[in-house]
Amino acid sequence: MQRSFRLLLLIAFIALSFSACKRDPNVRKQKFFNSGQEYFAKGQYQEAAIQFGNAVQVDPSFAEAHYQLAQAELKLQQWLPAFQELNRTLQLQPENYPAHLDIANLLISSRNLNEAQPHVDLLLQKAPENPKVHTTAADLLAAQGKFDQAMQEAQKAVSLAPSAPDGYLAVAALQIRGSQLDAAEASLKKAVQLDPTSLPGQLALGNLYENLHRPEEAEQQFQKAIQAAPKNPTPRSALVRLYLAEGKKQQAEDFLKQVKVDFADDPSGYRMLGDFYFATGDVDKAIAEYQSLSQAHPQDLQVKKNYIQLLLVKGRTDEASKLEDELLHATPNDTDALILQGQLQIQQGKADDAVQTLQSAIKNDPKNALARFHLGRALSAQGNLELAEGEWRQAVQLQPSLIDAQRALAQALLQQGDTNSLEQTATQIIQLQPQSPEGYVLRAQSNIRAKHFPQADRDANQAIAVAPNSPLGYIAAGGLALAQSKYSDAEKSFQQALARDPNSVDALEGLISVDSAQHQYDKAIDTVQAQIAKVPNSSAFYDLLGTIYFSAKKDFKSAEPALHKAIDLDKNNTDAIIKLGQVQTAEGAADDALVTYRNALKNSPNDVSFYILIGEVYETKHDWANAKSSYQKALTIKPNNPLASNNLAYVMLQTGDNIDIALSLAQTAHRGMPDSPNVADTLGWVMYQKGLYPSAISSFQDAIRLTTKAGFPENPTYHYHLGLAYQKTNRPELAKKELERTLQINPNYSDAEDVRKALSNL
Repeated sequence: MQRSFRLLLLIAFIALSFSACKRDPNVRKQKFFNSGQEYFAKGQYQEAAIQFGNAVQVDPSFAEAHYQLAQAELKLQQWLPAFQELNRTLQLQPENYPAHLDIANLLISSRNLNEAQPHVDLLLQKAPENPKVHTTAADLLAAQGKFDQAMQEAQKAVSLAPSAPDGYLAVAALQIRGSQLDAAEASLKKAVQLDPTSLPGQLALGNLYENLHRPEEAEQQFQKAIQAAPKNPTPRSALVRLYLAEGKKQQAEDFLKQVKVDFADDPSGYRMLGDFYFATGDVDKAIAEYQSLSQAHPQDLQVKKNYIQLLLVKGRTDEASKLEDELLHATPNDTDALILQGQLQIQQGKADDAVQTLQSAIKNDPKNALARFHLGRALSAQGNLELAEGEWRQAVQLQPSLIDAQRALAQALLQQGDTNSLEQTATQIIQLQPQSPEGYVLRAQSNIRAKHFPQADRDANQAIAVAPNSPLGYIAAGGLALAQSKYSDAEKSFQQALARDPNSVDALEGLISVDSAQHQYDKAIDTVQAQIAKVPNSSAFYDLLGTIYFSAKKDFKSAEPALHKAIDLDKNNTDAIIKLGQVQTAEGAADDALVTYRNALKNSPNDVSFYILIGEVYETKHDWANAKSSYQKALTIKPNNPLASNNLAYVMLQTGDNIDIALSLAQTAHRGMPDSPNVADTLGWVMYQKGLYPSAISSFQDAIRLTTKAGFPENPTYHYHLGLAYQKTNRPELAKKELERTLQINPNYSDAEDVRKALSNL
């Protein structure tokens, strides 16, 4: 019995010890870490990342696990998570120089050069004998445009490790930038000779051959790269790019179908076919491919994200919304998922929700340029263009290569007339896409506005040279000629643009502008009708036709059917809807205008502009109650909308409502639209009614000044109000001057009798 009892005690002790080991966090984290290393060694980076992630969950201060997790993320090309893990590593181990090196390379590749500099400076000081430090320093200097110093650093790397390929690769990159292509080829061959398995060397040499238009040698080199790294999909991607450059699209597609089979378990491999379809413009095939992948790989969140993005491109918001809900349920705080949610909300017309969602994404990742770009889009949809521009500026500072943000910023600057900033942004677009006409056209537009015509001419011609089949360069040339009143040249350029793209609204608008500048409105109408005959289903073209009849000819009966047709072709053509309502109001058919705007609200129930338009129609009918109700509905949707606030303040004055509330609304309007003369006048009129005459005078003076600044015709009401305010402050001479000016501007002014009465009282 004693022996049995001792045996039971021994067994219990062993079991207790084993259980204690299982509970010991140090044992658990090390087990996960070792497992991650085994997966990493086998090239199973996704599994490795999971295990390293488990290790840091057990011990968040496990620096080595954070670093190894970063290495796995780098292999998976998950740059942001890798960057975050490297940052965490350096917080725990400030002297982890390999982590400094990795993070410097990431920052350089994303063009965050100022942030990369301290890491490189530290490495040069602490690890000057490491050749990789000098290749990274060379990359940074080259990115800064300091090519001579960069070459010195690259050659230092070669001298420190003459048997390693990295230094030769850095030298070759600089030789390519200096157009020393023969020398670059020799350097790359040396790198490949030193390490035939060096994937960067093989790929760089293949890329050089491709750029030298030596496709057979390039293909051989990429095939060698595939043999050197059979488990890496990157060289296969390079070969596909070569096939596409040679016009071998079918061969590329067939090759990628095999890649999908060969890399059935590698996300970066099996996604390539779907990405190929998207890159070549076959979005429907891309969607079908990603739908298949989402079923085959339900745990691959990147597949789901890409699938959602494709659905958004096609406007399939219902399907995208369902998948997005699943994604957010699985990863509620995932930054990418929040950005997709924000994009979806923008497409659904839920700009306010999108702003909140994207602000949450930025709170998670303040340096996420894509989140800031889409936040700018959401703010723009709200009408907050100033805030939108600020977000786009931050986006391009964080990621200068984000071309969509550069474009959005350029359009905002173009709209504001900020020619200096526009020229700088356009130049950045040119640097990013030198073979695209877009940047040259934007810079030409900037120089046209600044009246720098020779510079604009060079850019317009360059846009045509890089893309002779695009209408953009010809549109820029037409705009330049029009600005110089060279009507014949302008007409020719716009016609050349239309010949290349019969659907180009900008080209047709240009032709109309040429005719309008010469007061040839009938010719403009004939021009639009001729283009409609070629493109009969263009809503925008009918909108242009209606606009000419409405604005130039004052032919309301002809304008109305054209605008109706524009809306029939595109129920979301807001410009045509607004103009149709204006035509109907001008014809005295206010009730028809109300029907037009209410029908538009059925399609866009949260579009405050239509509530404001409805309110303005009611104002023309002196139906103050319904006008007030419409503006209040607009403010329920967007509480600080400046136009609705301004109009409601005016209506409240007309109906004798609470003047303090009217003042608050007028002040809100003024904050939102500080350059609007109408808003300044409303604010002044509220102050006048409250007896705040000096403040009222200041606002009325602002209204007149802003009118002149904007180039608008003088408004008699502003002078009338200013004259009354001067009268109240016992300044009769100034009052007389303003009241007389009121009648000079418009002798038939609606309040002319009141003006004359005020003059007689003086």
